[in-house]
Amino acid sequence: MKRKLDRDDVPSAEVTEKKELEEEKKKKEKRKKTTTTTTTTTTSTSAEKEEKNANKKSRTAETKKIANDADNKDDVKSFSDFGLDARLLQAVSEQKLVKPTLVQRKAIPMALDGHDVLCRAKTGSGKTAAYVLPVLAGILKRKTAEPHAAAVSGLILVPTRELADQVFKVVERFAAYCAKDVQVIKLTDKLSDAVQRSLLSTSPDLVISTPARAWHHVKSDLDLSKLSYLVLDEADLLLSYGYDKDLESLSWSLPKGIQTIMMSATLTAEIDSLKSIFYKSGVPTLLDLEEPDAEGAGVTQLVTRCSEDDKFLLAYVIFKLRLVKGKCIIFVADVDRCYRLKLFLEQFGIRSCILNPELPVNSRLHVVDEFNRNVYDIIIASDDKEVLGNEDKAETEERENEEEEEKDKGEEKETGEEERQEKQRSSKKRKNVAAVVNFDLPTTASSYTHRIGRTARAGKAGMALSFVVPAELFGKHKPTMVATAEKDETVLARIVKQQAKKGKEVKPYTFKAEEVDAFRYRMNDGLRAVTKVAVREARTRELRQELLKSEKLKRYFEENPTEMKHVRHDGELRTARQQAHLKHVPDYLLPKEGRTALTEAQIGPVRFRDQKRRPRRGSAKKRKSSSGDPLKTFRRGSKRRS
Repeated sequence: MKRKLDRDDVPSAEVTEKKELEEEKKKKEKRKKTTTTTTTTTTSTSAEKEEKNANKKSRTAETKKIANDADNKDDVKSFSDFGLDARLLQAVSEQKLVKPTLVQRKAIPMALDGHDVLCRAKTGSGKTAAYVLPVLAGILKRKTAEPHAAAVSGLILVPTRELADQVFKVVERFAAYCAKDVQVIKLTDKLSDAVQRSLLSTSPDLVISTPARAWHHVKSDLDLSKLSYLVLDEADLLLSYGYDKDLESLSWSLPKGIQTIMMSATLTAEIDSLKSIFYKSGVPTLLDLEEPDAEGAGVTQLVTRCSEDDKFLLAYVIFKLRLVKGKCIIFVADVDRCYRLKLFLEQFGIRSCILNPELPVNSRLHVVDEFNRNVYDIIIASDDKEVLGNEDKAETEERENEEEEEKDKGEEKETGEEERQEKQRSSKKRKNVAAVVNFDLPTTASSYTHRIGRTARAGKAGMALSFVVPAELFGKHKPTMVATAEKDETVLARIVKQQAKKGKEVKPYTFKAEEVDAFRYRMNDGLRAVTKVAVREARTRELRQELLKSEKLKRYFEENPTEMKHVRHDGELRTARQQAHLKHVPDYLLPKEGRTALTEAQIGPVRFRDQKRRPRRGSAKKRKSSSGDPLKTFRRGSKRRS
């Protein structure tokens, strides 16, 4: 049975009103608490933002003060004004370096004061000495304070083995009078891990390496806990060569408070990513240094529009008539083009050597050393892998030009340490180069900057000549066609725009077509002899020769290092059909202005017969004796004696 409700069971109106008022009070109190907490959090976040902004402003002010101090110290007249160690000054004087360059005047005082350095300067402006001297000075100071403490104090990261070898030689020269106090090793030599592990066990003061090799040893036996100096040389190339993962891994293993020095020849998006990785305490102001050229110095940039086969015609005329005096570097698109151009020039008696990325590192270094010692006049280099990835990614290069539209980026190919070392651009300094010829235009404007930086170094004059294939002439001559020439005009427009921002001008190179056409039939004869089979045989033959040299002569050259100078790399490959008459230039082909200027001694005589061939024994008049021939001794009318 259900019970009926009484009056006591039904709540009165007063009770319900009281309950509602109490609930409203509780809700208001909760709202007040939430508002107070939100206000405190907002005030705390705003205060944190204000603190961060203030810290950024203070850092920028500090960096501006540092830059102003560097500007005030621009009156430095000699290296002795930097206050370097006496042993370093003695090495500097031995190198005959009297007055520091603009990069050295700005960067060395900042680095000696312990500040981070971010510098952009052209190739050949003295960037290597600008960071090597402060790092060595800091190591010597630590050695005097703690003579028995062994630790890795400096790490220099470079993109290629060749550049590591060049930096190592510079460090050796500057540390010549303190070699007992400063131990330097490079991890780019082809040594076993056990040997390199034993070298690192002594805790060298300075380590030179590529990012991949450095990270490989950091995981096992390279201790960076007491590192003081980190140098990123050619910073714009480190990421473009595919070292992004290695650099990011290295950044996490570095101790706090180290001094970072970053040097670059161009400004790209890679620099921005590197700044965020390594400048954790604040990005320093950029030292954007463009050293003014002296009178008559600098790079004269020329460009000529021609067809694909006319490239070979102009190269033949320029080098055979010696229109370019001095040493020259020719850049082509790939390795096949290297051998095709070398075989083509051989048809006319023009000797050259190839910087082939397929050859061993020691052979390449020997080629560059011989070129620096004026043994060769022409060197042909390929940098077809200068930008990691496909050509679509290379077309997005002008990242510093923010106005240009971003193009679709191709997927980057994962490459190992061996593939990265095949890149020949900016691998090692070439000394006293009079001219750079871009036989095939590079795919990026930044690559063009690095190429022309090989000439006009140290205030000297130089010339850069580029061949550009117009769009209407692309693909007209299939045997000499190269795929990268399809976008020559777009790349040239970017190059002109970039150079105009620097105040430089790319001038057109004009020539008289009727005078050049006189050599066309000879060019066609030489070009027909250079077939694909000849190029393939030339590549295999040179590799076979290098294998024989490395196996037979490795131990001999270790015992007799002076005999290495007799090894030459500009010999004729002789895989193409030889035509001796092409090596001689008749007088009627020469222009009227040049017939008196060019003599046979300047062009070079052509010997149609091998002078080393042994002469025939005996004289031509001497005949064989006929005493043994019965037919010739028999006499027809002879009488018998009775």
